[in-house]
Amino acid sequence: MSKANILVVDDDRIILDSLCEFLRMEGYFPVGASTFSQAVDAIERHSFALVISDVNLPDTDGFALLRRIRDRHPETVVILITGYGTIESAVEAIKLGAYDYLTKPIVDDDLRLAIGRGLQQQFLLTENRDLRSRLQQKYSMESVLSQDYKMARIFELIEAVADSQTTILMTGPSGTGKSMLARAIHFRSSRKEKPFVEVSCGALPESLLESELFGHVKGAFTGAVRSKEGKFLAANGGTIFLDEISTASPAMQVKLLRVLQDRQFEPVGSNKTITIDTRVILASNADLIRAVRDGQFREDLYYRINVVSIDIPPLAERIGDVPLLARHFIRHFCDVHRRRGTDLTEEALLYLQRYDWPGNVRELENVMERAVLLSKGPAIDPEDLPSYVLSKSESKKTSFDGMCLKEALGQAEKRILLAALETHHWNRQDTANALRINRTTLYKKMKHHGMEDGPEGMG
Repeated sequence: MSKANILVVDDDRIILDSLCEFLRMEGYFPVGASTFSQAVDAIERHSFALVISDVNLPDTDGFALLRRIRDRHPETVVILITGYGTIESAVEAIKLGAYDYLTKPIVDDDLRLAIGRGLQQQFLLTENRDLRSRLQQKYSMESVLSQDYKMARIFELIEAVADSQTTILMTGPSGTGKSMLARAIHFRSSRKEKPFVEVSCGALPESLLESELFGHVKGAFTGAVRSKEGKFLAANGGTIFLDEISTASPAMQVKLLRVLQDRQFEPVGSNKTITIDTRVILASNADLIRAVRDGQFREDLYYRINVVSIDIPPLAERIGDVPLLARHFIRHFCDVHRRRGTDLTEEALLYLQRYDWPGNVRELENVMERAVLLSKGPAIDPEDLPSYVLSKSESKKTSFDGMCLKEALGQAEKRILLAALETHHWNRQDTANALRINRTTLYKKMKHHGMEDGPEGMG
């Protein structure tokens, strides 16, 4: 931070030169400006970690400069100085976003301390911006890896509704990436600068879930020694993701219905109504329609949350994604565990594609981390995979359920064709090359298995 660029703005030439000389002696790189217009020109041409500006400037005042920096360069920290300091002007400066407010004559130790703290604040602001940028990249739609046509349709739907206010319901087995898609929706929307709050409803008992979601006031129940803000209020302006919504009790379902309809609630033990602007995304790995039919889930709540429904297919139904995801996880865990880059042997990949992945993408991720840690060669081979993956793949490969040989071979051929087509984005020439057959033979086989119209024709 001692190498930071600092802009000094003062119309008094003696003070300006003195401050710049002081900063140079302290190890900083100062730039001087005598007017508002000179300061603005300098800020547009150079990047400054900190600005020290007099309040009184010949063409405007330091407050105008402070506003401009706050609006256009929010990571730059501003310290205002004045020869006529008042309590009112100091309060106004802090309200407008100044980090500190010093009065002339400036004491070297006071200035040194203010600059040090200001640069620490600037470092935290920059670090926060960089972390937010990396989060947005990590959870962007581009980071959701898939080449399956079912997922492509989901991506199109997300693109259409991401920046709306509508409630979204995600369904599908555990481990398919519902949380990641919810984050991708948030970071695809205009709410991306606001909080994303995730709550696993199934992980909390009913007695705690209400307080967790809506907050409580001091003394609302035994143990409530202080008031607590709930998750809905914490997500105000942003997005709240409620996972495992099917586990909510009937009483909680009533409260959720009101929040979704009116965007209002009362904290536990309070009569004060709080209004929020929070986008709600929900997820369930249970069949909510059956839960409604069995009386376990409110019908009116189901239709209220089922405005836009996204059904995420299990990994077993998009086997063409296995190589893509497996290699992505290998690269990631090689980096995390500081292992040299490695790949998958064709034999290991066949085992992965034959396995049915009951734990979905999450299970594949765990298997790949284990393989990276155990692998001793340049590529992951079957010996690096868990025994249950190998045994289930072998049983799947050799199972017999009484069908005739011709039918069994036909079904196996259809599965192989589908996996190869999905892997190559339904490009027939690339698929034919990968299968080492000519394009005409591939088309005949596709026609025989009802695939000639592409993924859309398969329903």
